[in-house]
Amino acid sequence: MKVNVLGSVAVFERDGVYQIYCKAMQEDGVGDLYAKFKELKDKLEKEGLFDAEHKKKIPMMPKVIGVLTSNTGAVIRDIINVSTRRNPNCYIRLYPVPVQGPGAAEKIVDAIRFMNEHKLADVLIVARGGGSLEDLWPFNEEIVARAIYDSELPVISAVGHETDFTISDFVSDLRAATPSQAAEIAVPLEEDLYLNIKGAEEFLNKEIKGLLSKEREKVKSLEKMINLQSPKEKIVNSYIEIDNLKKRLNSKILSKIYIEKEKLTGINNLL
Repeated sequence: MKVNVLGSVAVFERDGVYQIYCKAMQEDGVGDLYAKFKELKDKLEKEGLFDAEHKKKIPMMPKVIGVLTSNTGAVIRDIINVSTRRNPNCYIRLYPVPVQGPGAAEKIVDAIRFMNEHKLADVLIVARGGGSLEDLWPFNEEIVARAIYDSELPVISAVGHETDFTISDFVSDLRAATPSQAAEIAVPLEEDLYLNIKGAEEFLNKEIKGLLSKEREKVKSLEKMINLQSPKEKIVNSYIEIDNLKKRLNSKILSKIYIEKEKLTGINNLL
């Protein structure tokens, strides 16, 4: 192990030997891990694994939430508590995986692939609690990042605390600051669903009423057109036209008779 030691140094002049009196010691290597983190992040970013166009939409009403985390500890309890409180109809399917230590990355990859192959969930939550960079390191492994990217199921990354960032956060479809927040994102609030349904119902009723009103106006317009073009209407119009012609004809006959009477009266007077 690489370590940083804090203490005082003494020299044995006779032998030329240095000795350190250790007061404190901590593991070194965080700098090396951060360099690896930065190198992998830059590499995957250039390949486009973090691009928004590859992000899958989190389903609005998932029936099954797949959780990949340790089967012990606060994380799974927090997710279950939040999920149950928000919507007891959502089913939580836990796939236990180690979240730190040797071999953890490989187990996480296997879990993601297994959940995808058997379609065991509508959305996946990859989660663990907070910890040091070394503790969170499985979620900075390239094989985990590529497994998340290749997942057909949407993946929410909830690794560490709010200030912790891992490669899994960047490559996942959505990052949650904490496992509890991941549950809030994945599980819809039952009250909100009822309100959304109620709002949709009111909107549809309004749209249907508006559509029916427009169609009624169309029907009325068509009825008028049909009435104007109907044989009955033509016959009625013809009767009216005949009456007008009769009136005009009678008027002309009367006028002619009057004129002829006047002529006849004039001839009688001459006679």
